[in-house]
Amino acid sequence: MASMQKETFDTKLLDTEKLDFSQYIQTIRQYMWRVISLAILISILVTLIVLSVTPMYKSSASLLIEAEQANVLSIEEIYGMDSSRKEYFQTQYEILRSRQVAEKVVNKLRLYDHPLFDPNAKIHSPSAFRIALESTKSFFREALPFLPQKEVVEKTEAEMAELKFAFATKKVMASLSITPVRNTQVVVISYESEDRELAALIANTFGDVYIENYLEAKLNMTTKATTWLNESLQGLRTKLDIAETNLSNFYEQEQLVDLDGVVGLTGDKLQLQSEQLLAAQNVLAQSEAIFTRVNNNSTSQEELADLPEVLNHPSIQSVKKSEVEAQSRVSELSKTYGPKHPRMITATAELESLQLSLSNQIRSLVSGINSEYRSAKSKVETLSKEVESTKQEFRKLSNLENRRKALQREVDINQQLYNSFFTRLKETSEIGGFESANARILDMAVPAKLPFKPKKAMIIAAAFAISLVVGVMLALSLEALNSGIRSVDDVERRLGQRLLGIIPWQPHSKMKNLPLRHFFDTKHHMFGESVRTLRTSLQLLNIDKPNKTILVTSSVPKEGKSTVSINLAFALGQLNKVLLIDTDLRRPTLGKQFGFPGFQPGVANLIAGTHELEECIVTDEYSGIDLICAGTTPPNPQELLASQAFKDLIAGLKDSYDHIIVDSAPTQAVSDAIVVSKECESVVYVVRADSTSHKVINNGLSRFLEIGHRVDGVVLNQVDIKKAQKTGEYSGFYDQYGYQSYSAEAKSS
Repeated sequence: MASMQKETFDTKLLDTEKLDFSQYIQTIRQYMWRVISLAILISILVTLIVLSVTPMYKSSASLLIEAEQANVLSIEEIYGMDSSRKEYFQTQYEILRSRQVAEKVVNKLRLYDHPLFDPNAKIHSPSAFRIALESTKSFFREALPFLPQKEVVEKTEAEMAELKFAFATKKVMASLSITPVRNTQVVVISYESEDRELAALIANTFGDVYIENYLEAKLNMTTKATTWLNESLQGLRTKLDIAETNLSNFYEQEQLVDLDGVVGLTGDKLQLQSEQLLAAQNVLAQSEAIFTRVNNNSTSQEELADLPEVLNHPSIQSVKKSEVEAQSRVSELSKTYGPKHPRMITATAELESLQLSLSNQIRSLVSGINSEYRSAKSKVETLSKEVESTKQEFRKLSNLENRRKALQREVDINQQLYNSFFTRLKETSEIGGFESANARILDMAVPAKLPFKPKKAMIIAAAFAISLVVGVMLALSLEALNSGIRSVDDVERRLGQRLLGIIPWQPHSKMKNLPLRHFFDTKHHMFGESVRTLRTSLQLLNIDKPNKTILVTSSVPKEGKSTVSINLAFALGQLNKVLLIDTDLRRPTLGKQFGFPGFQPGVANLIAGTHELEECIVTDEYSGIDLICAGTTPPNPQELLASQAFKDLIAGLKDSYDHIIVDSAPTQAVSDAIVVSKECESVVYVVRADSTSHKVINNGLSRFLEIGHRVDGVVLNQVDIKKAQKTGEYSGFYDQYGYQSYSAEAKSS
């Protein structure tokens, strides 16, 4: 049985750990007006702060950055930037954001003299909040002189001017925003300021200064390029003059007029002489072969005549032919005539004459061959000398030509460089007189009609919404951190017990207990009705079984268990015969509240056997209930309560009374209540509302379940009814008994 009860109790505890959104809603409803009040308060504070903030105006100008520059002449060598690349536009955006442009804007508008850019006047329109903040700072600096203080350093006029200029530049850069328009060449220049006119002026000035800065940079580059070209041109001019002088000196020194023609003629002459020498050498070679054979001593006349060179000679051929004819005639005549025949003699004489003539011709021819050989040899030698002389002359002229070409080449190169640089100089000079900007302003900035920030309505609405959320989170956090029992749902959900009754909190001194007869005071009818409701709950709960002995306990002291015990006894005493017993032998309270002396005997005396029952029972004349105090405080209270004498005492008292209310010690302090509960039919657990942790209460309840004793329910004590009426925490339980209507009627009467 005990294990089943324990298991049921654990199951209820596990259920309490589950998420219960209805509980969250209930918590929000409970704290709703406090959350709304917090949100309204924060919204009012934010409104005051926002209203004290100086409004800022924002003006924007649109600037179109050209991708290609409108140059009359192309001099990319001078500028070296490809404007079609993405990096070009990124560079222009950074130039717009640069300190250089900002400083030029500050100088152009003389912003360093403007009051909004004065570093010594950081608060231009001081609000009450700012004034209070500065006053607080000053107060603490004066009240705490030992804290480090800033040393005041006197600055010169130049340093002050530099400081003002730097401050103005920094503030201008901080308030500037450059926003490229996506997929276009347009960039938006925006500026924020307290002065709407100034915001528009600075935005437009940034565009103008950027364009002027570009033109100035372009002019500077053109000037530098022109200077460099001029310097280079002068050096090239000097080199060209030197080269031309060297060429002129060369012509003068070599006495040359047209070296190209002379070299050509000499080349033609050398070629002709070479051809003549080759022909003469061929002739000499032929003549030398004949000359060698002819002048050979071993060669006879006949052999000379058979030589092809001799034989083929025309004169020799003619004489040879005549000789052959003469020999033929002699041979024919010799067949007819004898040797002495006149005709034979004539023919023979003619043959001999021809042979002599042939011999003479051969000798003459050989002599001519020798002369021809010597002539050819002489001619070859002469031509060889002439060719060698012509070669030397040609080589000399070639060397001169090479030197001339080298000098001429140097003149030409210097002339080309000079002409090129001179052309570039002219181009640069022309461009220096025609400067085209790379950007133009599309839309001028105009003064804004409405402030850009703060967005007062939006900020206040956001503050209210955030405050609501924060308030709800705080409410849920407080509810989560609050482990006390504060509602009917808490009793059922966190403790797993039924609620027997609610005892409202009664105003009284915290140093004193509630008045003893408070139950009977008609001015506090609500308190009396709550006790009667508790009485009815116990009677209805135990209608099928006897519940003469009712144990009243709590988890810790100061929860009001003794007050509940006394007033429950009063309520039951109006219907039946009731006995109130104080079993808290360690810190007894009933005797003091009823005004009994300290030596009044009681439970401890009865158990110890030092006194009789009649000596210990005292009757309260006003309420009609009987009481047994704790008696003399013993050294071993728990042993006395666990003794057989105590059991016999309770058993005997049951026969004499309809109800016995037992006021016991708290469960977390000692185990006396657990021991006493074994002799009681009912256990009423008193819980102080919104005070004791539910874990402590559950620990106390579990101790009864461990011994197999049922707890009839929980009495929620010291409940703030006014608070309950606002939050509705106890409405379902409280209205059931008509407390509110009864209270209203009593007040009206």
